[in-house]
Amino acid sequence: MSVAKPNWWKASTCYQIWPASYKDSNGDGIGDIPGIISTLPYLKDLGIETIWLSPMYDSPQKDMGYDISNYEDIYPPYGTLGDMDNLIQSCHELNMKLILDLVINHTSDQHAWFLESRKDKANPKADWYIWRDPRMVDGERHPPNNWASIFGGSAWEYVRERDQYYLHLFVKEQPDLNWENEETRQGIYQSAIKFWLDKGLDGFRVDTANMYSKDTSYPDAPVTIPGEPYQPAFKYYLNGPRMHEFLQEQREQVLDNYGDILMVGELPGTGFDDVLRYVSAESREYSCVFDFDVVTLGTHKDGAGKKHHTYRHTLPQFKDAIRKVQDMLRGTDAWTTVFLENHDQGRSLSRFATDRPEHRDTAAKMLAILMCSLTGTMFLYQGQEIGMYNHPEHWDIEDLRDIDSLNAYNDVMHRHKGDALWLKKAMKGLQMVGRDNARLPVQWDGSANAGFTTGKPWIRVHDDYERVNVARQLEDDKSVLTFWKKMIKLRKEYAEVMIFGRDFDVWDPFDQDVFTFTKLHPDKNEKMLVFLNFSDQEQPLHYPTGLEKVKKELVVSNVDEPRKYLAPWEGRVYLIRESVVNGA
Repeated sequence: MSVAKPNWWKASTCYQIWPASYKDSNGDGIGDIPGIISTLPYLKDLGIETIWLSPMYDSPQKDMGYDISNYEDIYPPYGTLGDMDNLIQSCHELNMKLILDLVINHTSDQHAWFLESRKDKANPKADWYIWRDPRMVDGERHPPNNWASIFGGSAWEYVRERDQYYLHLFVKEQPDLNWENEETRQGIYQSAIKFWLDKGLDGFRVDTANMYSKDTSYPDAPVTIPGEPYQPAFKYYLNGPRMHEFLQEQREQVLDNYGDILMVGELPGTGFDDVLRYVSAESREYSCVFDFDVVTLGTHKDGAGKKHHTYRHTLPQFKDAIRKVQDMLRGTDAWTTVFLENHDQGRSLSRFATDRPEHRDTAAKMLAILMCSLTGTMFLYQGQEIGMYNHPEHWDIEDLRDIDSLNAYNDVMHRHKGDALWLKKAMKGLQMVGRDNARLPVQWDGSANAGFTTGKPWIRVHDDYERVNVARQLEDDKSVLTFWKKMIKLRKEYAEVMIFGRDFDVWDPFDQDVFTFTKLHPDKNEKMLVFLNFSDQEQPLHYPTGLEKVKKELVVSNVDEPRKYLAPWEGRVYLIRESVVNGA
């Protein structure tokens, strides 16, 4: 029986663009939509079929565009609505798809809806946001509860005109919308979703896709960080009581009118069973989701630690996180995604492999083998295809721009009264997982500012742009970019086992150096066998039981001449045909 593959997005190779840092066309130092259009032939040649464009909406840019002041207009430095129409048309002319970020848990505090809502308690938009009365203690005004904002401090902000607080799970300039109010939901559907789908958009990546429904009693969160006035409250706003009801309504009233669009959800803090409720073919709330177990390795993802408190994860932990994502497909009709980078993470080369010069390119190619061998819809992040890596350790806080990183650094500064060793520790953590690592300008060539802009870039360009850039790698048939092109083609050529393969099995879960896994072709008796060396030394190959002596076809390796042992940071993919798979 063949695995059903009616959806175009399952096999699509996707590429995320962070507009501010991608390509500047007019010399103002900020990337823009015409710059994106100019690179579409490059992306097409790479093998990209779907572009995910991060927020380009009009915004005060308190959180890099995730604070939207108008869903129906463009942030002027990025371009115009006409430019967006051209981008949609240009993508479609190249037989490429385009999806946008859908940010509808919150807006900017400069959105017209909020400016009206904050005026008083009786205006037409009074209930479009989440307002609560102060908690009075000994005659003093306090926030309604002890919830912490994800970015630090209280999740509540006082507005004198209403003598009330509004909820903001992120920065105070991002008030949360009140999804309990049907008028609010209809306004969101019309302005944020229908407006763009009517222009021919092919779908959305849904930001904070499980936060719309809160516990409306707004209880105090339990104390998990002693001594802190505000506490993590994830259990009161992640996967809330009406979440699925809201998404079913959105699907029935809006999305089903636009055919087979891609809705890929960001689902932080969500267990396996809960994820299935969102992505099963029956529920169709989301097409697929991003699971964060892999990219949060080495961080305190539960909110019980600070951003600079990173720790070194192990390869067994990395394998287990990948296994968990792949296991979502075992015995279910769900679908998943494959990614190691996005705009919120450090670079995968630095975090999961090595960015030391002697092994950097080989390691980047090995990660390409890993990603292209996993089942699901694959997402590359801009610059990943050339092996961009984290900013150098000698950079200072003045080189960073991300509000989350700056808040984390200032928190350390305040807590430890400017202690130099603590600040050094904070910078070390930010150098590994800070979001600016992903937001440095794409390195197009070896000219000034890496060919990103002719002006002054809004954020510092990586020091290594003369060695790591697109132009140089396009001319080198041994480059990381050339290897990515090869792997994307192979992923298509062997789609049934690489993209749609089932029964993912890890054969060396506790090995600290080598990652060995197999997958089965869904229809035929074919098996894919993958070896990945995550170390600086040669490593022996541990063949799974029954596969030691069978005939194997080498599909790809990232070294010139694969030998008896795995070379440092080598990856290999073998195909084992049906005659030897039976019983293996």
